[in-house]
Amino acid sequence: MVIEMKNLSLKNFNPLIFLMSLGAGGISVIPFAFFQYTFEHGKGLVNISQIGHGTLSFWQEALFIGMEGIMIIFTIIHLILSFILFAKLFKWAGSHNYKELLSDPLRNSAILAPFISIIMTMNVFIGPVRFFFVPMAQNLQSFMLPALIFWALLWVLLLRMVIGLLKTSFEKSFDVNKISFGWLLYPFALGMLTVTGTGIAALGKDPTIAHIAAFMSLVSGTMGVFLLVVKLISIFKSHFAATGLPAKQFMPSFLIVIPNITLFAISAFRLGHYMENQLGFHMGPFFVMVMTTAFAFETWYFLFGLALLGSYFKKDFFKKEFYITQWGFVCPVVAYAVLGSFVYKVFVPAIVLYGTIIVTTVIAVILFATLLIRQAKWSGIMKAGDMQCL
Repeated sequence: MVIEMKNLSLKNFNPLIFLMSLGAGGISVIPFAFFQYTFEHGKGLVNISQIGHGTLSFWQEALFIGMEGIMIIFTIIHLILSFILFAKLFKWAGSHNYKELLSDPLRNSAILAPFISIIMTMNVFIGPVRFFFVPMAQNLQSFMLPALIFWALLWVLLLRMVIGLLKTSFEKSFDVNKISFGWLLYPFALGMLTVTGTGIAALGKDPTIAHIAAFMSLVSGTMGVFLLVVKLISIFKSHFAATGLPAKQFMPSFLIVIPNITLFAISAFRLGHYMENQLGFHMGPFFVMVMTTAFAFETWYFLFGLALLGSYFKKDFFKKEFYITQWGFVCPVVAYAVLGSFVYKVFVPAIVLYGTIIVTTVIAVILFATLLIRQAKWSGIMKAGDMQCL
């Protein structure tokens, strides 16, 4: 797989391939969220020293070892893929194809996928890496300032890119009826940026660090929510004006609404913790309302999306052909599992929800493995239609 990714032609390079590294990073975070919110471990972020291996029941021991294995494997996959793909991206960025992509309002949201992936890398270090590296867990506050500085740099670069892309959309004429759910990569990127910033605000004990992260997160977060609402309305209007469903390479993007909702819900959750820690507020009811409402929305939307995709799964998904946009199926599954862990903590610790998180995790792993095999077989060589945005 590594060799085949290295052989990916620059001419055919598509930044949407970063959905692969993003998916791996997301899967590595699921077990961390699972341990953090379904297992009693005391205050702060959970780490491996708090799990108590050897004192657990047989089924817990087996489950927890499996979850830790997923964290290790997918953290490694995420980091390897990120290194390879960013090396390709930097070479491709100076090409004519890169400039052509940025100038096309219907496709240029694809360039946001690398931003989402690198921000996910920060969450991988805060979550899975810190989970296993106990010295890092014990000295977490010493990493807050470096994390803020790196995140602030990404904040500046991403907002600059998003505003530039929006400017292009306003300046250049295009057929609005051809837009797809791939446009939601705008709020998706801003949501990933915000959820990481609010994490720094919630974890940071230094008031200055926490306040700076919180305010910057509000800037990116309000922008992201605004774009999510505006683009959803535009996209649904476009779909209702069209005849039938879009081309099959666009079908996976129907479910991209789900990770958007998860990111903004968790951002609100973390802002609540920031207000508790730094401002002395009591946010318990707020946590319950935000997280359960978001999870309820995702539940019916997931069912709606699967209903729309029913024919696609029966006729197209299991065929030999591969579209890079199929990587868009991983993030919604990951998002649903992660948000489920939060709901388990703040709402009702029901066995059904516990089982749902585990089953969804298994589905995410199987889905990733299936797509990885397909990606390896195709060796990154895409059809012309794949160069379209999600």
